[in-house]
Amino acid sequence: MKTQVGIIGSGPAGLLLSQLLHRRGIDSVVLERQSREYVLGRIRAGVIEQGAVALLREAGVHERLDREGQIHEGIGISFGGRRHRIDFKALTGSCVTVYGQTEITRDLFEARDAAGGVIVREAEDVTPHDIKTDAPWLTYRRGGDIHRVDCDFIAGCDGFHGVSRRTIPPAVLRTYEKVYPFGWLGVLSRTPPVTHEVTYNHHERGFALCSMRSKSLSRYYVQCSLDDDIAEWPDERFWDELRRRLPEDLARALVTGPSIEKSIAPLRSFVAEPMRHGRLFLAGDAAHIVPPTGAKGLNLAVSDVYYLSRAFAAWYGSGDEGPLDAYSDTCLRRVWKAERFSWWMTTLLHRFPENGLFGERIQLAELDYLVNSKAAMTALAENYVGLPY
Repeated sequence: MKTQVGIIGSGPAGLLLSQLLHRRGIDSVVLERQSREYVLGRIRAGVIEQGAVALLREAGVHERLDREGQIHEGIGISFGGRRHRIDFKALTGSCVTVYGQTEITRDLFEARDAAGGVIVREAEDVTPHDIKTDAPWLTYRRGGDIHRVDCDFIAGCDGFHGVSRRTIPPAVLRTYEKVYPFGWLGVLSRTPPVTHEVTYNHHERGFALCSMRSKSLSRYYVQCSLDDDIAEWPDERFWDELRRRLPEDLARALVTGPSIEKSIAPLRSFVAEPMRHGRLFLAGDAAHIVPPTGAKGLNLAVSDVYYLSRAFAAWYGSGDEGPLDAYSDTCLRRVWKAERFSWWMTTLLHRFPENGLFGERIQLAELDYLVNSKAAMTALAENYVGLPY
């Protein structure tokens, strides 16, 4: 098989890149280790920056997003038993859209199917070859046979545990990582959200987040120990703990129900540099991870795809190699700003017992400053709705 761009991974980054390239007349083949059902079964966040919405619109996958997406003009932050609102629209003139990552992935699958896009599912042992040459290629195993894909470029969109980043020699690759000493216990339930906007809650018992996927589907999180066993958290215990961490008005309004999905996720900040080696380009979680506090994971993947799709278009359109050569540096400038923001939101809102009483009071002082300073609220709002590409 021969194509112009070989894409590893059929998450939103790989599918969006394939769709954008198709609309520019550039061929691609997507290789995915898992089945489509598995990919669509992964529960992920759904707060979308306006830049990401614009790129999905450019890709032609906006019809259901426009119909079902919820426009949020702000977020809530509670501490000391009181709620405060950060008004994005008033502070920046912009907003965010709540639309689940699973739904974006489903829309992209349907768009690639309609266009006759090639997506090879259950492709095992995907391996890039000759990435430092002008003729890289991929191999994968399926049905007991080894297959080969010849291409001009390879896009590694295969996540944190994928093969793409590991293909870059250790002498070239440099990584930066911070692992946080807690996790998020998340519950998805068919219940109406307790608030109409995402609400972040700082509490002496730990952080809590009230989010949603739709008007009838809620997503809640509580900070927990990494040593916790999910079996130790039956629904009743989760709802009781969540109530304790919410302001009284939200605790009273909370509607509970059976969990559809429940999981514990560790939090980390991670960046790999460079994001290009030869003709291999990393995008999304293959290159960087952020704690979910700032809602930047999917949005960073989309911004990588924005830069990479335009770089490929310049090369195929006019032979201009400049955007390809600048890809890593261009992406990383935005990546590190999002890493900073996500780290700041995480350290601001979570409990860090190791920081002692002094650290607790510093957190409360910073929260109080934030909600009483237009400049501080504007800085948060600018980063949350998304810095420009």
